[in-house]
Parts: sequence; C-alpha cells; structure tokens
Amino acid sequence: MKKLNFSQRRVCRVIGQVRSTQRYISVANPFKDRLRIRIIELAKEYGRYGYKTITSMLQIEGWRVGKEIVYGIWRQEGLKVPAK
Repeated sequence: MKKLNFSQRRVCRVIGQVRSTQRYISVANPFKDRLRIRIIELAKEYGRYGYKTITSMLQIEGWRVGKEIVYGIWRQEGLKVPAK
C-alpha cells in the first residue's frame, strides 16, 4: 500500500470521518468473555432451550444480564435451537 504524506486531520476531514473513531482501540471485556463461555456451556447441556430460557437460567445463577446481551452473544456464536 502506498503511503501518502497527508495529515490524519486532513484525511478525516476529506472523507467525513470523526478523528476519534480513527484512534479508537477496543478493550476486551472479561465479563463478556466469561458470559460467552457460560452461554455456550448451557446451550450444549440444554440443547432444546433458546436464548430466553438460557437468560433466565443465568439470572437464577446470579448473572446480571438481560435477554438482549444474551441474544447478541447467541447470534455471534451461531447458536440455534434444533428443529423437532
């Protein structure tokens, strides 16, 4: 890739991008990593349960999560309830 001698400020202004998005570095969340592992474990153990039931089970275990967070992880991992 060819390097051009333009400032980051000028390039971001030309393409209409906010400079802070160019400098953003994502930070791993250990809570979500542990939650992801637990969701996968429960999905393997209880294959017929969907994300709403898994959310209820997590809340009983003491996890403070809502169904939206569980659903997002559910979709990212490609989990599905098998058809009957």
